[in-house]
Amino acid sequence: MRIVALATGVGNVRSVLRALERATSSAAPGAEITASADTDVVRRADVLVVPGQGSFGAFADALDGGLREALVERVRAGTPYLGICLGLQILFEASDEAPGARGLGLLTGRVRRLAPGDDPILGRPRALPHMGWNRAELTAPAAAPLVAPAHYYFAHTYAAAPNDPDVVLTTTSYGDDVFASAVQKDHVVGVQFHPEKSQRAGLSVLERFFSALSNAKERR
Repeated sequence: MRIVALATGVGNVRSVLRALERATSSAAPGAEITASADTDVVRRADVLVVPGQGSFGAFADALDGGLREALVERVRAGTPYLGICLGLQILFEASDEAPGARGLGLLTGRVRRLAPGDDPILGRPRALPHMGWNRAELTAPAAAPLVAPAHYYFAHTYAAAPNDPDVVLTTTSYGDDVFASAVQKDHVVGVQFHPEKSQRAGLSVLERFFSALSNAKERR
């Protein structure tokens, strides 16, 4: 299994690589993990992992020059995709953070600014970014969910608003706002939280993701 973690310079891919190594040691033994922004490497990937932190606009700019086309081509050909934080947001068409910047458009909808309202105790607006531990809740019962109900680590000001509610795996509340914290459509998965910073709960998400791929490969 050739896993390519997209290394665009937007976010710290090193901590993601360490988490991937730990998860695949049991879930996908022998997996080859590469960090790259080379379009040829992306096109040879069996699995794409797309992490990112910071600005949607900067991330979208980093995909120009061939990466955008390579990602869309591979995902439409059936290559599994796991997006983390901005890697989830870039799946959608656009973001309020960067009007005019194009997402991948693999899922319909936009990325919007969180609206958590006021903190009644402090008597002022709740802080943004939404940063720290918070709980993800399933949108529907599942015997063995990819993203289990648990606390995960978040660091973001914007969140995806999918047009199709059926793609939402989990939601998370922050003050008055409820946002999609994990999405999935077929072989495309995105999480708004950082599994690499979410200790055992985050590692379990990665292990389940790669175990499912390994099991599917063995059945073929």
